[in-house]
Amino acid sequence: MKKSKILGSVGIASLAALTLVACGKSNDNNAEEVKKASKFPTDVPKKAVKQGGTVKLAIESDSPFTGIFASELSTTKTDSDVAEPGKESLFDVDDDYKINDKGPATLKINRKNNTVTITLKKGVKWSDGKQVTAKDMEFSYEILANKATKSQRYTASLQNIKGLKEYHEGKAKTISGIELPDGENGLTMVLHYTELKPGMYNSGNGYFSESAEPYHYLKDVPFSKLMSSDKIRKKPLYFGPYKLDKLVRGQSATWVPNKYYWRGKPKLDKIVCQVVSTNSTTQAIKSHKFDVAKVINSQWKQTKDAKGVNFIAKIPLSYSYLAFKVGKFDAKTSKNVMNPKSKMSNRSLRQAMAYAMNIDQVNKKYNSDLNFHIPTLIPAPFGDYFDKDAKGYNYNLKKANQILDKAGYKKKGKWRVQPNGKPLKIKFLGMAGSAVQEPIIQNYIQQWHKIGLNVSLYNGRLIEINSFYDKVQNDDPGVDMFMGSWSLSSEPSPADIYNEGAPFNFSRFVTPENTKLLNEIDSQKAFDHKYRVEKFHEWQEYMNKEAYVVPVNNSYEITAVNKKLTGYTLKPSHSNSIWYEVAYAK
Repeated sequence: MKKSKILGSVGIASLAALTLVACGKSNDNNAEEVKKASKFPTDVPKKAVKQGGTVKLAIESDSPFTGIFASELSTTKTDSDVAEPGKESLFDVDDDYKINDKGPATLKINRKNNTVTITLKKGVKWSDGKQVTAKDMEFSYEILANKATKSQRYTASLQNIKGLKEYHEGKAKTISGIELPDGENGLTMVLHYTELKPGMYNSGNGYFSESAEPYHYLKDVPFSKLMSSDKIRKKPLYFGPYKLDKLVRGQSATWVPNKYYWRGKPKLDKIVCQVVSTNSTTQAIKSHKFDVAKVINSQWKQTKDAKGVNFIAKIPLSYSYLAFKVGKFDAKTSKNVMNPKSKMSNRSLRQAMAYAMNIDQVNKKYNSDLNFHIPTLIPAPFGDYFDKDAKGYNYNLKKANQILDKAGYKKKGKWRVQPNGKPLKIKFLGMAGSAVQEPIIQNYIQQWHKIGLNVSLYNGRLIEINSFYDKVQNDDPGVDMFMGSWSLSSEPSPADIYNEGAPFNFSRFVTPENTKLLNEIDSQKAFDHKYRVEKFHEWQEYMNKEAYVVPVNNSYEITAVNKKLTGYTLKPSHSNSIWYEVAYAK
């Protein structure tokens, strides 16, 4: 599925695809940081493998995981990480995330007929031994689109499938654009679209689901009870290399081999996913409590001398951001609606707050220079879609003050007032995280105080992640701005995070220009790569100017892997089969 898992916090760069930051002034930075990443390998050394053994996988989180084991319903990176040993996408990809024919299913795109055909391989079986079928693939769309499931992953992009919108609105009992030519127990599904899109060749494009759900197992569960069902929460079926054996709710999950796995017999006897707090991660790595653990970037100096581990790294498709609330999501129309009278609707105010952030200093002090300031909302790993000439918001207090003065935010005593003379109090929602989270956020609040803005923490403290996203998603009226992070899909279109119908458009901004640019990025013309690149650059420039959402950081994502293990890699081409490949060396 497309775009985005919502995640972690502001100071830690890792697990929850969190926040990040860097040092240096200019945005040439970004290219430099990408180069520097090559100092870390992406794979552990290849060695001869032996069968058996238990691997302990660290799930770094300061909250219990929710344990929603269905990708159509899950929204957090933590849940995805816990499900990793069992979860497998329908498609394998190459290192540029282009879908190939090596995975559980193959893809055929017919531009003439506006169809996408997905065909399962025979022998791809659920962990109960049943073959994955065309109906299981169709069922994924029913879960996404049926309002009763309350899935947050239903998007405007999916509505390009004929009949999906009617099904979503309850006007049709089936999705007319989904054809199963060999019947429900066949292996082929044909999707009929109003039009095809240029991103469809890449995984993570959002125009079709890349997962299936076991219809034979879940069909008796009402859609409204699916998310809370034991069949999703305690005893899920997957067609990946491992199956869930034991679950300690919110704390650990034990996986054992799926004896029906289509690629062959997995190498390990057991994988144990265990929650560990971000503040305990370094000690856990050093004491070998885990065999695989992400490094918390703010703790790199304390971690880098750990014995018996290989450190591998990548720059992930993720970023942290600052967002300003300027509207609400209307559940009836499934659209974001802007409020032109909202406190943060003045562009000058948003721009000034962005210029006041001393991001590079923060990165240097708290994150071992492994986080770096980014200039746009399209990360550098997306290649030429990333606008390397974008200026972004570099620290400039003088400019911040000038912008506020010019916009009529006059000082009245210590604080500035609104242009209409009324007091201005801004409530900032901050997420709890690692030990550096509180000082980082307090630092930014102090920076805003320096330009005369009365910014304070919502409820006077940082909020736990699940409660944080509950307030953000439900548009808590007491929240004016917040900092969050995205883990992005591997197709760069930003539509499913920032368009009018996107529930994930947490800022709730909707403008004709934004809609136009997003439509152009995914238009028929955009099958021409040069045109699509041009429109991506225009969108980045527009978003920087408007500053509804301000890019903050990306980072290295470093993983510590037990030296006794082989087969562990961060290459996209192995992401679907990684737990089949990981083994102990002879």
